[in-house]
Amino acid sequence: MKTRIDKKFAELKKAGKKGFIAYITAGDPTIDDSIEIALELDRAGVDVIELGIPFSDPLADGPVNQAAAMRALEAGATLPRIIEIIRRIREHSQIPLMCYTYTNPLAAPGFEKSVSELAAAGLDGLLILDLPFEESRGELEILKKYSVNNIALVTPTSPDKRIKKIVRHGSGFVYVVSREGVTGMQQQLSVGANDLVARTRAHTKLPIALGFGISSPETARAAAQASDGVVVGSAIVDRFWKAPHTPEGRREVGEWVATMVRAVKEIP
Repeated sequence: MKTRIDKKFAELKKAGKKGFIAYITAGDPTIDDSIEIALELDRAGVDVIELGIPFSDPLADGPVNQAAAMRALEAGATLPRIIEIIRRIREHSQIPLMCYTYTNPLAAPGFEKSVSELAAAGLDGLLILDLPFEESRGELEILKKYSVNNIALVTPTSPDKRIKKIVRHGSGFVYVVSREGVTGMQQQLSVGANDLVARTRAHTKLPIALGFGISSPETARAAAQASDGVVVGSAIVDRFWKAPHTPEGRREVGEWVATMVRAVKEIP
């Protein structure tokens, strides 16, 4: 069964367009606000929304996303509430939805229980940051059972032999990390990003999205030239947090996001 993510990337490929994936932390600053932010991103023209499941020990997240996770946890963004967020977004939108998470939030209630409830609410994909493929056979079977994409993650430290194994277990698209370190806003694309995309593309036919550090129309355009799509996170989280938490404030940030979306879509 094809997920909304599969269908969206197939549609983009047919149209000769690049994808735009927007990351926000589920529950930041409140449950209701994060739903409204997701819907504003949909109106801004993003192709996929990545909802971060807040975790108390987010090893790969930089200061902006760490702070967002703490705010979300304080706002009560437990896994059941995040399932509620997904369900409520689905009442208004069929935009592809994925979650970025660590293993513990899914494993604590029971991995299959978590995945089944997320899928029933309308989730399309999971990127589980700290679950290496060597230890994930059972989890991968569960994702397949509930038709949830396993978004594979390739980093700059991954040798070619390992990239080949990583992408073999992925579906939906491959998330390529543009630089070493944690998430955060950067002024320019990492020098090695293009090479890493090329090395990954040699081992998979899945679409490749480039993320980490993309924070402006210029860096989004540069990333899109090298890949099939871009992921923008910290810059979006930061803008929504600093803007007034009102419909007008969210709309203003949505208009800024739309400038990055247009920069990506203009790539021939």
